[in-house]
Amino acid sequence: MARLIAVPLFASLVIAAMLLVLDRMQRLFVFVATEGGPVSVVWRMLANLLPEYLGLGIPIGLMLGVLLAFRRLALSSELDILRAVGLSYTRLLKVPYLFAIGLAALNLVIVGFIQPHSKYAYERLRFELRSSALGVSIKVGEFNNLGRDFTIRIEQSADEGRRLSGIFVRMESKSGQSLAVTASHGQFLATDDPDTIILRLSDGVLVNDAPGFETPRILSFSSHDLPIDLPKIEQFRNREGDVELSLPELFRAGMAPDTKPLDRAKAWSNFNFRVVEVAMMFLLPLAAVAFAIPPKRSTSALGVFLSIVFIVTYHKINQYAESVGALGRVDPFLALWGPFVLVGALIAWMYYQTAYVPGGQPIGALERQFAKVARLVMRVVRRVGGHRFGKLEEA
Repeated sequence: MARLIAVPLFASLVIAAMLLVLDRMQRLFVFVATEGGPVSVVWRMLANLLPEYLGLGIPIGLMLGVLLAFRRLALSSELDILRAVGLSYTRLLKVPYLFAIGLAALNLVIVGFIQPHSKYAYERLRFELRSSALGVSIKVGEFNNLGRDFTIRIEQSADEGRRLSGIFVRMESKSGQSLAVTASHGQFLATDDPDTIILRLSDGVLVNDAPGFETPRILSFSSHDLPIDLPKIEQFRNREGDVELSLPELFRAGMAPDTKPLDRAKAWSNFNFRVVEVAMMFLLPLAAVAFAIPPKRSTSALGVFLSIVFIVTYHKINQYAESVGALGRVDPFLALWGPFVLVGALIAWMYYQTAYVPGGQPIGALERQFAKVARLVMRVVRRVGGHRFGKLEEA
């Protein structure tokens, strides 16, 4: 049983995480390229998004793992044999609940402690990209202003910015002195001062002008070091907002007497949202069994489809309930735990029908309607295909 559950469980988890990552990867590449950041930042941003994806991927993996395991036993008639020798659904669910307990504890750690910090780290990377804090963001072929009195243009860049060519630099000081430099090659070098870097130029010409000079001074050089003061960067904010706080921090914010009513509602809404998402995992094995057992002499996969729709729909309902509770319109506890109780009652009824009612099949009516629709669609396709084939033969 453990082997039957583990393979589809981890496969579903990996596939769900990959699909979510691929959906975001393209947008991140466009964002980083637009801001002029290095490609390595994309992988760091995706790594900080993984905890958010795992928060939904783990329940889906648990549901599909248990469902596909029981479905395989049902289709091969092994489930009937196990029931005939006295093994009830309750005993068969011992191993699935071991998975559920372990994954629920893991998910609680992820959504309660890891996810808030990863969300903050993701927003910090976005801020650093937009403020060029990850390095001097210079777009090749364009005039770049690294401050009010400093302009640079680079024709070509190679080796991730380590080798520059076709360089033009213009600097002005408050005293009116100006400096214009052209060079064939150059590179940026770090210094002990984090606010200053060195632009080492080679094979160029320097033009220095000042109010006291009758004519500008021109200097040809083979190598010249030009110090550049980096623009001052605004410090990123501290962790704030309900999504960036851990569960203990949300609890303290909700209990603090000096917290504003709206902030208290947001804290309690997010706290209950995370807890109720983890609590639902203990009901998923029961729902998986109800969705997994098809009617006799049927191999329909409708239950698999319905299980995915079921868990995603419940997640969206919780998100809506969280937003309503955060606005203070409904008590956050009722907004989140009300749907949990209703969905839990539905799952309990479906499991009771499957495990204790002879011939009980909670999705049997849907299976029969689905089979009728499938036969109707196939009949229409055959008629349309036969009609077109007849016309081709006449032609």
